[in-house]
Parts: sequence; C-alpha cells; structure tokens
Amino acid sequence: MKCFDFSNRDKNDEPKTTKPISVPSSTSTTSVSTDRDMKRSGSEFNSQTVSDFNSQNVSDISTASSTKNSFAVLSQRQSNLRVFTFSELKTATKNFSRSLMIGEGGFGGVFRGVIRSTEDSHKKIDIAVKQLSRRGLQGHKEWVTEVNVLGIVEHPNLVKLVGYCAEDDERGIQRLLIYEYMPNRSVLDHMSTRIQTTLPWATRMKIAQDAARGLAYLHEGMEFQIIFRDFKSSNILLDDEWNAKLSDFGLARLGPSDGLSHVSTAVVGTIGYAAPEYIQTGRLTSKSDVWSYGIFLYELITGRRPVDRNRPKNEQKLLDWVRAHLTDVKKFALIIDPKLEGKYSLKSAQKLAAIANKCLSRQAKTRPKMSEVLEMLDKIMETTDIGTPQIPLKNPVLKDSSETLSKREKLRKRLIDPIIGENGWFAWRSWRQAC
Repeated sequence: MKCFDFSNRDKNDEPKTTKPISVPSSTSTTSVSTDRDMKRSGSEFNSQTVSDFNSQNVSDISTASSTKNSFAVLSQRQSNLRVFTFSELKTATKNFSRSLMIGEGGFGGVFRGVIRSTEDSHKKIDIAVKQLSRRGLQGHKEWVTEVNVLGIVEHPNLVKLVGYCAEDDERGIQRLLIYEYMPNRSVLDHMSTRIQTTLPWATRMKIAQDAARGLAYLHEGMEFQIIFRDFKSSNILLDDEWNAKLSDFGLARLGPSDGLSHVSTAVVGTIGYAAPEYIQTGRLTSKSDVWSYGIFLYELITGRRPVDRNRPKNEQKLLDWVRAHLTDVKKFALIIDPKLEGKYSLKSAQKLAAIANKCLSRQAKTRPKMSEVLEMLDKIMETTDIGTPQIPLKNPVLKDSSETLSKREKLRKRLIDPIIGENGWFAWRSWRQAC
C-alpha cells in the first residue's frame, strides 16, 4: 500500500498485544496487514487443526519446497502442551468472570485463573487464559501459530504456554490459550502513565538484556530460526521476580531456508516498530526484529512511545526527536526519561543508545545479529556501574481507565472496538492520516 510507506511515515499508535498472556496490557496489536491474509474462507480455517498448520500458516516462505522443509523440522519435535477442556477453563476463571479479566482487545479477552498442577493435585498454579474472539480469521491463524511455536520452544525469556483448548460448545468453536501468569504486567504498562511508579535504570538495563537473550534464542539458538515480527514493549512481560519474557507469538514466522535470504509475507506488525525494508518490500529477515529492538532501546532510554500523537508535532516521532539530541552530551541528557529523576548512569545510557543506533541502521545487512547485541549489553553490564536492579512495585495497580482515557478514547472503546477491534481502529486511523 502506497500510503504505508515507512520512509514517509513512522506509523505507530501502537497497541496490540495479541498474545499476552499473562497480563497483557490492554493494548491491541495493531495489525497493519494487507488484505490477502484475510481472504480465505471461514470453512478453510475452521477445518484447520494444529497438526495441519504446517502446510499453510506459519511461514509464507516464497517457495513450496522451502516451506515443506522448514516445517519438517517442527513436526519432528515433541510438544509438551496440556490440552484443556472448555469446562475446565470455565471453572478456572469462574465462568470467565469480568472481575478476573486482565486484558481485552480485538483478539478477545484475557482472564486470570487458577488450575491444579498435574504433578501435585494439592498445588495451585496461576494462569492467564486468552479466549479468542470467533469474529475473525486472523485470530484463528494467530492461535495456531502460538500453539506451533510455543509448543516446541522453551527459554527463560519466553513466556511459557501451558496449554490450549480447541473444542466446540453450544456457542460454537472455542479457541483458547493458557499461559503462565505474569503478575508484573508489560514493560509498556510501566513506561506509560498507567502505573505511577517507574522502572529504575538498572531494571531497564536488565530488561534490555533479557529481551535480547530471548530474541537471540529465537534467531540463533535452534536448528531453525523464528522471526518474532511483532517485537514491542507491550509484548515484553515481567514475572514476579521482574525477569522479562517475550510474549505474543501470533505473528511469528519461520526464517528463510534452503539458501533463501528472506521470507516473503504480508506486511503485518505494529506501527512504529516495523523495519523500513520490510514495510516497503514485504521481505522479512531476522534483521527486521533487530530494528524493532533498537526502537525498544530508545523507549527504555526516553520513556516515550515510538509515535505519540499527543506530543508537539516535532516530538511525535521518537526517532526524529532523538536524532536531534545525539550531537553532544548535554543534548543527550535531555532525552533521558524525566521519570528517572536523574537516578541513572549517563555512561550506560550513552552506550545503550550506541547499540540502538547500530540496530537502526537503514541497511539491514549492517545491523548486528542479536547474539552480537547481547554481547555488547553483557559488556555494559559488566564494565559500567549502573546500580543494583531495584524492585519497583510488587503488584502494580493500573490507574482507573476513566482517569487515563480521553473522551475520544472512551467513545472509541465503546463504539468502535466492539465492531472492528483495536487492530482495525489503529490501522484505519493511521492509513487515513497517511493517505
């Protein structure tokens, strides 16, 4: 789409956290996608099972043979996911009580629940249950992708998928995902005004390190590569010990194989995070995730969103605003998040910005691999006094939505979201502005 040219606009009003999980921010993952992914018939998707997903859903690789070979690797791996009945999940969430809802978006609702361990019936486990809306096909595709990806990968910096539910009831087809519960919500929640306390600098550095470790594992830690494709602050969740874990793998794709340099896909993701070459060509590589990670580093440094239409015009696009302050030390200090109140290491902030700049190279080939990014971060952590990671707040409480939402936002949530979802709203609004 001509009006979605990244070189002209850094579109982002963000919001989508499709998968989360545990404690999704109620952001919805702005799926800026072309229409071709949505043109298959409903019956085709309804008949699609997790096992036959291999042939059509995760990769979009440009040749049939490479797609086949890529999924041959996945199909040989054993999944340890627990299969839940819908009845079990109704009990776990008190019949999906609104009082237990911890997130809501175009995909449906996310509810906190409690189940008993299969190994010890006396042990209770907190979970987050995402119930996908039955209104669209995209949600079903993302559900299947999540099951395929998280069913075979496991890493301390990836949110754990406990299991899934796929059955029919009196209301129709039910598709649910069950995750470990992440009590400290998303990084986005803490960077925004939704939570009054702020993340200390040392904690932000650790989050950057954890997130890089998770991406490096997806890109380089297995015999096949997974490209996240929707890396952003709302998809980085924090556990009870403030470890950061990547979440929301509904848009993930297998990396290229058989000597191919890229994967050809529909352009989807979240406005403001997508790499320019991906938006312009639809050619996806792991370096697209590296670009998104660079954007995220500047979020940690500045406390600002990639695009914020509520700021003055010359400050709305984060990268444009940041570039004007990188010429000298005094100017650089002006971009540091004021919520830190001066409690940060300027040296480590400058080094973090240097890594971000490498990740944001306009030439994808010159961006570092995530393993190289992780090495640079490890060196900063080892050689720079950044302070001791602090515990910001044990159980963050969000401000009441009536305090944080403008009248326009409230009206949108009441009238627009139920019809087209947050995804549709943000994509529609950004395209309108662009065109």
